[in-house]
Amino acid sequence: MSTAAAEKMPLSAHLREARTRAVRAAVALLIGTVVGYFTSDLVMDVLRAPITDLAASRSASLNYDSVTGAFDLQLRIAVYSGIILSSPVWLGEIFGFLTPGLTAKEKKYTFGFLGAALPLFVVGCLTGLYVFPRMVEVLTSFASSEDSTILQASYYFDFVFKIVIATGIAFVLPVFLVVLNFIGLLSARSIAKAWRVSIVGIVVFAALVTPAADVLSMFFVAAPMVLLFLAALAIAWLHDRARGYRSNRGAPTADELKTGRAQTAPTERSRTCSA
Repeated sequence: MSTAAAEKMPLSAHLREARTRAVRAAVALLIGTVVGYFTSDLVMDVLRAPITDLAASRSASLNYDSVTGAFDLQLRIAVYSGIILSSPVWLGEIFGFLTPGLTAKEKKYTFGFLGAALPLFVVGCLTGLYVFPRMVEVLTSFASSEDSTILQASYYFDFVFKIVIATGIAFVLPVFLVVLNFIGLLSARSIAKAWRVSIVGIVVFAALVTPAADVLSMFFVAAPMVLLFLAALAIAWLHDRARGYRSNRGAPTADELKTGRAQTAPTERSRTCSA
């Protein structure tokens, strides 16, 4: 549907389209949730792996604090899995409803942002999944081997989920810098001036989401984020350079002025003399 057609569409047609797309997204979410429910045991096996390794050297286990605790956790895993599995459908429905009202430039920026942000978010989440077993190992190592490590299952799931999502979002932040640069709100020079603060912020974030004693895990989180920040700076610099070239393309160069090849507009004085 074109932009002109979207502008001419009456409100009732917009509401019908929104309802149709919402139903499609809801059906996809429901199917994804059902699939997530039947695969929740696989997710729990991944989450339980560090605890199983820990149980080889000490008493360690996941526990539920209520009769319905296991079912509640399984349902939460199913819902989160459903959101993730159905994300291509409901994201497509959202942008299918919004993009007809966008200009060509806005569509270009929107799809460019999504094309870069989604893969980086997935890579960040995978990095979080790689890091969290080491975090569990290091954090539980502060307890004596004679002690028991009894973890509440819902708290443990929230801990892992927050680590994975936070790492995924952190990997997307450089894309926001590029978008702000492309729309003219942030220059490459401003990004370059703040490189020290940015590096310190990345290191602090990596230290917060990883154990302080686990330097290797902190490196695995911080190093890709630094590289992504430098990549965003390079893209912003190239964009500012190209934009500056385009804005100055109509001005005559020094060589053109010397050789007289530049066609400049006549001055007020020359027009007076010719008159």
